[in-house]
Amino acid sequence: MTPRPPGDGPVLLTSAQRTSTTVLLAEAAAARGLETAVPTGPATVDGLAGRPVHWYGGPLAAARIAGPLGLALLEPEDDWLARLPEEFTGRRIELTTLAEAWTLTRPAFVKPPSDKSLPPAVYPDGTRLPRHGERIGPDTPVLVSDPVTFGAEYRLFVLDGEVVTGSRYARFGRLDPGPFTAGAADFARRLLAEVGATLPSAVALDVGSLLDPYDPAEGWAVVEANLPWFAHSYAADPARVLDVVLRAAGPAAEVRSADRRFVRSGRV
Repeated sequence: MTPRPPGDGPVLLTSAQRTSTTVLLAEAAAARGLETAVPTGPATVDGLAGRPVHWYGGPLAAARIAGPLGLALLEPEDDWLARLPEEFTGRRIELTTLAEAWTLTRPAFVKPPSDKSLPPAVYPDGTRLPRHGERIGPDTPVLVSDPVTFGAEYRLFVLDGEVVTGSRYARFGRLDPGPFTAGAADFARRLLAEVGATLPSAVALDVGSLLDPYDPAEGWAVVEANLPWFAHSYAADPARVLDVVLRAAGPAAEVRSADRRFVRSGRV
């Protein structure tokens, strides 16, 4: 592929934090003739204004650049996981507020729907949850679920309702990247056939094999849906991950009508 001349074509803007995923995505972008850039200050954003920009990086930086660069960032709805039938989750899940979670009297896994405003963990009860912080308050939305054990967890990158690549990322809660299995892909396809329309057209879907002490048969469940533009790729194919990222975080003018309700902060 002949590279576009600098200064007029689309750009992949990646976080200044150098991670394995930012390196792999930049290499995949360069291989298809796509220019890459890293924000080093306001001058970077000013220099890219008016060009078609795609983003890979954190939501805090994205919030600063989305307006000036005309970015639309797709994300699953906060209550998506809580709305799923239990046959796909294997556990009870509800979307509530941090203030409500403070009143819990049982162990529960508590996490924000998409950002990292408080540490996702199993908390013995609500008194152990954070009460103060720069980015949290009583109205902070959180997902509260029954604790379960996943034997293996997989991240699958989905585009237009199809799994295009993926990777195992953990075993028994410990980081362990590796190939994704046919079982993980088959479960994801069954899920997407049922509820795919409730997700953005580009999404990172985490699924896992459940270990149930009362049932020796292996079952599958959704872990969560993630922002592709802020998701580690692990052992997935970087070129296919890039396809998903480009759709999930790009020019607002290119957002498809069915994706408009998934744009972060209602930019479109």
